[in-house]
Amino acid sequence: MKKYPKIGIRPTIDGRQGGVRESLEEKTMSLAKAVAELITSNLKNGDGSPVECVIADGTIGRVAESAACAEKFEREGVGATITVTSCWCYGAETMDMNPYYPKAVWGFNGTERPGAVYLAAVLAGHAQKGLPAFGIYGRDVQDLDDNTIPADVAEKILRFARAAQAVATMRGKSYLSMGSVSMGIAGSIVNPDFFQEYLGMRNESVDLTEIIRRMTEGIYDKEEFEKAMAWTEKHCKCNEGKDFNTPAKAKNRAEKDADWEFIVKMTIIMRDLMQGNPKLKEMGFKEEALGHNAIAAGFQGQRQWTDFYPNGDYSEALLNTSFDWNGLREAYVVATENDACNGVAMLFGHLLTNRAQIFSDVRTYWSPEAVKRVTGKELTGMAANGIIHLINSGATTLDGTGQQQDANGNPTMKPYWEISEEEMNKCLEATTWYPANRDYFRGGGFSSNFLSKGGMPVTMSRLNLVKGLGPVLQIAEGWTVEINPEIHKLLDERTDRTWPTTWFVPRLCDKPAFKDVYSVMNNWGANHGAISYGHIGQDLITLASILRIPVCMHNVDEDKIFRPAAWNAFGMDKEGADYRACTTYGPIYK
Repeated sequence: MKKYPKIGIRPTIDGRQGGVRESLEEKTMSLAKAVAELITSNLKNGDGSPVECVIADGTIGRVAESAACAEKFEREGVGATITVTSCWCYGAETMDMNPYYPKAVWGFNGTERPGAVYLAAVLAGHAQKGLPAFGIYGRDVQDLDDNTIPADVAEKILRFARAAQAVATMRGKSYLSMGSVSMGIAGSIVNPDFFQEYLGMRNESVDLTEIIRRMTEGIYDKEEFEKAMAWTEKHCKCNEGKDFNTPAKAKNRAEKDADWEFIVKMTIIMRDLMQGNPKLKEMGFKEEALGHNAIAAGFQGQRQWTDFYPNGDYSEALLNTSFDWNGLREAYVVATENDACNGVAMLFGHLLTNRAQIFSDVRTYWSPEAVKRVTGKELTGMAANGIIHLINSGATTLDGTGQQQDANGNPTMKPYWEISEEEMNKCLEATTWYPANRDYFRGGGFSSNFLSKGGMPVTMSRLNLVKGLGPVLQIAEGWTVEINPEIHKLLDERTDRTWPTTWFVPRLCDKPAFKDVYSVMNNWGANHGAISYGHIGQDLITLASILRIPVCMHNVDEDKIFRPAAWNAFGMDKEGADYRACTTYGPIYK
């Protein structure tokens, strides 16, 4: 299901015929075209295609034209709207009334015609009718014949469009639970009401015996398996690491070879469960060929599966990565231990950036004093105030190695269409596949191990569900850091030397949860975090406000926060206002 939603552009106009409206037609439509060009030139969908815009057939001056525009947008698959005007218009007649569309309004800041007056009037109408809209008003006055989009206006248009497209892309898709609750982890107690009411998604579920059934009955593409196995042997199995299990628990070579075949088949089957596979229909498996239309998924793994079968680390790591045996492709979103709350945070990050997401335990805060006591050495540079150890049982995207580079040679994580084959190979070469720790994973398997390069700007986020409150989002912008290799070795081996590590330092500020690195760790709401490349906290805040999910913790600069205009009516304290507005409006799809 790869038909992406479009963004509808609504050029509104003063409806008075006989000179007023006619004088504004060209200007109003020119602004609409400029907004569409801005979006299409700057934003891409997950497959690399430009985000498409649909402009109303004509300007909108009265309610009949609003209705005609709405009808066109329904036909064209619009998922969000931006209303554009340079003049006064009839607010309640020209506004977008679709309750499911995220909405923004740009009122041109010019003195010849009162576009700003319309903006204020229509935002009041949106507030009165309970249909929140984002207001966009340029700081500087423009001349009437100036159809350029100022930088501050462009920034807000793109921030809204990016978040709105993410909201519309989720709508109607599925979250697939492969298995159920893992080790009592609350995030894996999947809440269907949350997915339905806040995200517009449905929940699908399969028992893990379905994977065994498909293996046993040969319900997978045999040719693809041979191709995948050859690729795995060339790029992954060749990097198999030392077996740290005791001799009594270590598997022999034949058993390990069988595990490699098992986990490759498992990866193919998990992908097929998410998205379907037309090859299966050719094989006579029409039902299995359909998939579950899943934009995100989770794999329970521990313990019932991993006590008996090889673990899911290889499958999760490869699916979450921007490439596999078929080459470069969009990363999937697969949550370890079926932590759907972290899966949602990963999905938010992926839809906003088109990049692979890191899934990690927010495992340990290491203070400078504790590091000095344990290693005899001091943390320096960006790590001097302490570090957070992000580490998980091998299921982290291989993009997280940091082996991709930007134009200046800095480590990065790119959208898949920007990754070179050389960078893909470097990510694979930087990853060691250790035989799984059979104290944790009795069934065996393999876990990835790498150390993320330092210097990458990243944002860690997490969605939590709180009884009586509902969903809340946490955000911590910061950087990956490199530390003294001797310190890394001593700290890393105190946890598990077979798992991948990312050392993280948040950006500190005067907010209580960010006064020091310890406070960030101490205020984090769960054991997992989703880590996205780039400082995208402001985009996450805009996205959360569209979904009516309050943000309980963030270190984003106040002047970057962009929420619907109605939020201003809920008090001068931005975060308190966010809570009050989200409570008042409630989930979009309820």
